[in-house]
Amino acid sequence: MNQMTPPPKVEIIPASAPFSEAQRSWLNGFFAGLLSDAPAPLSAEQGAAVMLDEDDGAPWHDQTMPIADRMKLAEGKPVRRKMMAAMAQQDCGQCGYNCNDYSDAIASKAEPRLNLCVPGGKETARMLKALHEELEKAPAAGAAPATPAAAEPAEVAAPDPSTLGRSRDNPAPAIFLGRRLLNGKGSEKETWHIDFDLSGCGLDYVVGDSFGIFASNDLGHVDQIIALLGASHTTAVRGKTLREVLQYDVSLAPAPDSLFELISYLTGGAHRAKARALSQGEDPDGDAATLDVMAALQKFSNVRPHPEAFIEALEPLQPRLYSISSSHNATPGKLSLTVDIVRYVVGKRKRHGLASSFLADRIQPGDELKVYVQKAHGFALPEDPNIPIIMVGPGTGIAPFRAFLHDRKATKAPGKNWLFFGHQRSASDFFYADELNAMKSEGFLTRLSLAWSRDSGEKFYVQDRMREVGRDVWTWLADGAHVYVCGDAKRMAKDVERAMVDIVAQYGARTTDEAVLFVGDLKKKGRFQLDVY
Repeated sequence: MNQMTPPPKVEIIPASAPFSEAQRSWLNGFFAGLLSDAPAPLSAEQGAAVMLDEDDGAPWHDQTMPIADRMKLAEGKPVRRKMMAAMAQQDCGQCGYNCNDYSDAIASKAEPRLNLCVPGGKETARMLKALHEELEKAPAAGAAPATPAAAEPAEVAAPDPSTLGRSRDNPAPAIFLGRRLLNGKGSEKETWHIDFDLSGCGLDYVVGDSFGIFASNDLGHVDQIIALLGASHTTAVRGKTLREVLQYDVSLAPAPDSLFELISYLTGGAHRAKARALSQGEDPDGDAATLDVMAALQKFSNVRPHPEAFIEALEPLQPRLYSISSSHNATPGKLSLTVDIVRYVVGKRKRHGLASSFLADRIQPGDELKVYVQKAHGFALPEDPNIPIIMVGPGTGIAPFRAFLHDRKATKAPGKNWLFFGHQRSASDFFYADELNAMKSEGFLTRLSLAWSRDSGEKFYVQDRMREVGRDVWTWLADGAHVYVCGDAKRMAKDVERAMVDIVAQYGARTTDEAVLFVGDLKKKGRFQLDVY
């Protein structure tokens, strides 16, 4: 009778690392689970629990709905559907899937990574982890789990040249051309127009698509973290220097649960209790929302993890997606973005958004970077160029609509165009004013409706302007217009949809319930499309 050979012991933490044998054993087990790329196949019971359900239309598939409300709608549903409800519902493709396909891939164990939903952040990652654990418990009570067979190392296929730049897994090289500030004097914002050259890689796109950027971490920030570790920047990790891994491979914000779990094992007493609480999504000191990787190291300054263990506890650096604000038909080989720069202060420390500060500060004209085009999911110009369009895009929400206008002009589309744009102040925040006014003067931009929230004592937004001209909005809708909204999901998009319901009710002679159904029908027919974040 043949005896089964026990699986080889996983050694991630080297014997030379400054840990006791018990600590090394625990850490090796912790990171073996964290890094496993060969999950066990689903049992029959798990497959049934995950896959046997009817598609109910995913009522939680709403970018503006909080995760708690989405999960409530998914109560009683199979795990696969709950996983979908945990996603950010943007179908942005940043994870390499849409929300439904990502949840299917996790549930079927084709995708082991639970942290790819960038818009969902830690809330989504934690929920997916809990649901994944629920999935693992799916076999019938009392049934002994089968011992998984040793997995053969997966061969990594060479990237297909025809898909270069078409997904995050096969990015293309682009050249950064330059940037220009869009705000005038006195603005409270910092927004840049960014240009790239795609002619070298031959990448093209369609208006409505998004552009993925692989940014790197700020080198000064990286060196501060190395100092907190008490390590050398030349320490070898993953076949590179510690400095290189921190700059290009791992995310430094926010601090992941796995980092707090590591810290909890390396400290004791009250510090351990706090680290454990943070690793479980709790907030013992009321500062969890501000704890990026550097702040976590500062909070637990008595702990200096070994560099290799520290790196393995961090999340991979994810690409960032931006709405494209140019048209390939108008400017072939060139692509533009409209980007708000994120800068803020926590305590006495200045912080900044990873990709936005990379584009505004760190990359220089002529530099090469890795990029890809993410195809839009249900956000595109009408196939019939005669159809009128209404675009609502305050702030950087104007990005895809600048692209729409340039594309329609380049292709001589005869349909009418109406843009609602708003920001804080007309004198300093009227992005692309010269372009838009010129289009308006020549009659190509049929209507340009503006709203400024800080030009007078009373704040006035795009949804207020829509209500003010509601009769005309209804007339355009009656003529078959498609409506597009781009911008903030939590407030603006909801307010604009509310304004649409009010307009339909008032000028379409409907009750509020009937108006809600009318707007819902516009969505189903692709006549009301959102690109929100």
